[in-house]
Amino acid sequence: MIFTTRAYASLGARVAALAKRPIGEVETRLFADGERYLRLASDPNGRDAAVLGGTIGEADTLELYDLACGVVEAGARSLTLVIPYFGYGTMERGTRPNEIVTAKTRARLLSSIPVPGSGSRVLLLDLHTEGIPFYFEGALRPVHLSARQVILPAVQRLGAEVLACTDAGRAKWVERFANDLGIPAAFVFKRRLEQGTEVTAVSAQVAQKRVVIYDDLVRSGGSLIAAARAYRDAGATAIAAVATHGVLPGDALDRLRGSGVLEKLVLTDSHPRAAALAGDFVEVVSVAPVLAEALSG
Repeated sequence: MIFTTRAYASLGARVAALAKRPIGEVETRLFADGERYLRLASDPNGRDAAVLGGTIGEADTLELYDLACGVVEAGARSLTLVIPYFGYGTMERGTRPNEIVTAKTRARLLSSIPVPGSGSRVLLLDLHTEGIPFYFEGALRPVHLSARQVILPAVQRLGAEVLACTDAGRAKWVERFANDLGIPAAFVFKRRLEQGTEVTAVSAQVAQKRVVIYDDLVRSGGSLIAAARAYRDAGATAIAAVATHGVLPGDALDRLRGSGVLEKLVLTDSHPRAAALAGDFVEVVSVAPVLAEALSG
């Protein structure tokens, strides 16, 4: 049985259909003071249960936590937390004295969910920082999944002749994907200045080539625009982008579209914001097959 947070109801339905599992019904409403009431209207007693939700905000993180605790306390045989988007990658380590490493404290919170008799695990997708699984504690077993099976077809549909990245942080991912596709990989080199970051060089021949940029995460879009301009200035004939997680707060999408350097942006539905922005410029592909396969395995 699969339970979902409110923000992930659509993705949860797709995963349930592919995994051939029933959706657990949840009764919810707000009290006058803003406190949320939750009740499991479907009984998970004796079942292998999954709770699907992303940490897209503090309220969503707590909803995921509360649901998972309730599922275990209602007698679920095993628990799988499915977190398509773990949103604490920025503060994954401290760089100044006494900084709070939020990725660690949130992982510790989720690790405190009661453990059912047949154990528990957490499925995480294309984490911004690959060390985050080590923050989970106790009996909660982390599994880091890749969206490769939906990302590579998207890159191919865009007609990529070169697969590129926005910075060195994703270089290994891009090189691996490019090798899988049999095309060259390209990277940009950056220099940090007081007023921001400057692209200083491009690592590969992109002149007269169709370039597709891959990144795990697009937030404001600043790094993506800077990289796309560097590839354009190096002679690329067309540039598109693919990312697993599309956060795009505020007017980020308008800035990307208005930059004039990107033909198209392909995102997955790991974050509900992406589905809300789908249109002529943004294409959304579903990670439901990835998650359903992991649940069924």
